[in-house]
Amino acid sequence: MSDAPSEGPHRTHDESDGTGESIEPGERGVPRELPVIKRTARAILFDEAPHPGRGPGHLIVIKRTKPGEAPYWITPGGGVEPGVDRSVIEALHREVDEELGAKVTDVVPAFVDTVRDPRETPGGVKVQHFFVCRLVTMEPGLRHGPEVESPCGDYEIVRLPFTPEGLTRVNLVPPTLRSYLAANIEGIPSLLAHDLG
Repeated sequence: MSDAPSEGPHRTHDESDGTGESIEPGERGVPRELPVIKRTARAILFDEAPHPGRGPGHLIVIKRTKPGEAPYWITPGGGVEPGVDRSVIEALHREVDEELGAKVTDVVPAFVDTVRDPRETPGGVKVQHFFVCRLVTMEPGLRHGPEVESPCGDYEIVRLPFTPEGLTRVNLVPPTLRSYLAANIEGIPSLLAHDLG
């Protein structure tokens, strides 16, 4: 699983993708659809959902510090593993268990980010599925998997205030998620409302 920060959504019209490669249009200038090479499941995980009178609530994120690089913050999650995960949501539960020793509930789709990264997905795109969910339990001592067994740097669990200031004071990646969260401070918690459906 790679947790390297994504540079943002892919572009499907004829322009540079930021790596010097040109994204070629299909016939007659119509954007060409790229195959999905990788899918990930990531948690917009509330330990306390924002609620009037109780404060802004907090998101559980992971501060990643790799040798020689500036730290960045990511949401828990990772790749959907064919043959292991029967669904994207099953991958989310597995990843949250591995990275946090946690269980979640009230899993609701919230945001999709499509990324073209020639190093990670040559000839295609990575689709990141972000789900709003609520923390049930978390026991960091039960973490397991590659991030714990063969770490590349530090993985620090952080409670980030779910406020515009809290979200923008750190390098939360991908930037498209940071922008989406900051622009929807009031709306995102409503995805956990009991009367939603």
